[in-house]
Amino acid sequence: MKTHVKKGDEVQIIAGKNKGKRGVISSVNATKQTVIVEGVRKLKKATKPSESDPEGGIKEIDGAIHISNVKKVS
Repeated sequence: MKTHVKKGDEVQIIAGKNKGKRGVISSVNATKQTVIVEGVRKLKKATKPSESDPEGGIKEIDGAIHISNVKKVS
C-alpha cells in the first residue's frame, strides 16, 4: 500500500487527544495503516525481567497513531 508519509518525515497530529503535537515518524505500518511518532502518545508497558533487561519493570514506549490523523509538515 502507498502512504502519504514515510519514516523520517516530520508530521503534525491533526486529530485525537494529541492534536497539535509534532514529531518525527520512527516507523510506518502500511498494512495496519498506523505510524509511530517519536515523543507523541507515550504508553506505559510492564515488562518481565529478561536476559537483555534484568531489571524489568514499567517502560515508556511510543504508541501507534492512525495514518489519517497525521499530516506532513515541511
